[in-house]
Amino acid sequence: MASLRDLGLSEYEARAYRALLETGPTTAKELSRASDVPMGRIYDVLNSIEQYNLVRSQSASRPKKYVAVEPSTALERLLDDKKRELAEKAEQYEGIVDELEGELETSEPVEETFWTAAVGPEETLDLLVERLAAADERIALVLSTYTQSFFDVDTVGNLILDGLQEALDRGVEVNLLMRPDLVPMLPESIGERYRESFSSYESFEVRTSENVSGTFNLIDDTETVIEVPHPLESQQVFAMIDLKDREFAQSVRAEFEPRWEQAEPLDF
Repeated sequence: MASLRDLGLSEYEARAYRALLETGPTTAKELSRASDVPMGRIYDVLNSIEQYNLVRSQSASRPKKYVAVEPSTALERLLDDKKRELAEKAEQYEGIVDELEGELETSEPVEETFWTAAVGPEETLDLLVERLAAADERIALVLSTYTQSFFDVDTVGNLILDGLQEALDRGVEVNLLMRPDLVPMLPESIGERYRESFSSYESFEVRTSENVSGTFNLIDDTETVIEVPHPLESQQVFAMIDLKDREFAQSVRAEFEPRWEQAEPLDF
């Protein structure tokens, strides 16, 4: 159940404000009795909620009286305070991340084979987006089958395309090679995204070739992210395997290059 404490008020502050709504204009002493806030704390509590602009006071009266601001106005002010607080926190955390990015430098890669796997739609997407974000030099994407995880732009596909665009912004070369029979299956939204965003990057190119098999991504010639289709639903991704093996990745690159050179450029 929602409460005023969720918006930053203390228990005593919430009690005092609720009591003021019921009593109308009243003195601190009367409010202490009505709200069960101890008399020794009531003035501090009133000063606090007055700083939140939740109450107004009548200084001319003796003793001084207080009245609650209307709930809709009070809640809007509390919400605005929370938004400002969250914005300041977000800015603070962004500064911490910027500082740590320069501090936490990756050591030279160890020439050792390492692999990991992700199973399930969310997990495979997370792994792919993570590896796209790790690319420093180039990404080769090879598609031989219609894959909803890549083409479903309205959902997870946007995350993949965003990852590719961020890679392009970092200066990464991105090559997408697919079978020509996949082109008619492309949603119109992909063509729109290409024309509006990707076409301005000289380091991004799409080509088609009949000589394409398998669906995988080659990252910096050091790792290969291989898609495993669902055994019962060919258009669904079942798992993703990330294999970090420079020798294997370079052998994959050696197979990819002649197919890329012979492929036909695709104009959206």
